[in-house]
Amino acid sequence: MAPKVLFVLTSQKTLGASEKPTGWYLPEFAHPYHVLAPYATISVASPGGGEAPLDPGSVEMFKSDELATRFLNEKSDLWKSTIKLEGVNAADYDGIFFVGGHGPMFDIARAPTTTSLVKAFAEADKLIGAVCHGSAALLDVRLSNGKLLVDGEPVTGFSNAEEDATGLSGLIPFMLETDLMENGAKYEKADQPWGAKVCVGRGGKLITGQNPASGVGVGEKMKLALGV
Repeated sequence: MAPKVLFVLTSQKTLGASEKPTGWYLPEFAHPYHVLAPYATISVASPGGGEAPLDPGSVEMFKSDELATRFLNEKSDLWKSTIKLEGVNAADYDGIFFVGGHGPMFDIARAPTTTSLVKAFAEADKLIGAVCHGSAALLDVRLSNGKLLVDGEPVTGFSNAEEDATGLSGLIPFMLETDLMENGAKYEKADQPWGAKVCVGRGGKLITGQNPASGVGVGEKMKLALGV
């Protein structure tokens, strides 16, 4: 039987109190999905349920990306009818994956629903994956032994340098690289901003990617961890 993986999208439509649109980032869903979909049964959830907002900037930025464009045109049902994250049971899935985009910084990071769910996956020794700002889902997840999930683990996510380069640092609630390190993570990043970087921790069960360029690599490492 194919493993079951829950992809999690943000429900956040704007950058905080600003009117600047945000949401989940197209290639960070499309690329891992492309790698995993032939081998896994994928369900999609979001904090609010229903349609999860796609960051329009990611559509424009990746309009020449064949995989992302095909995904956008053919798979819209995946993000237009998400299940509600609250009430999801970790026992029903073999892994969970948090898609990036700036939205997770607002409604997924440190949310009680998120931290309890990630803890459940971790303590059942199940796969936990994230890419870019999706790694914000790992913050403040404290295990039953009192240790933070990422403490001492190799982890990556959108870097401070990349955040500054977007010009959005002043519109987000915290800097992901900084807060991951404050949680004790052994934060790693590519040699240059926007380069691909994937980290694997917790015996192969914690897989994180730095940025949009890392989506395929995260998908491949998750596929390996799932044994498919």
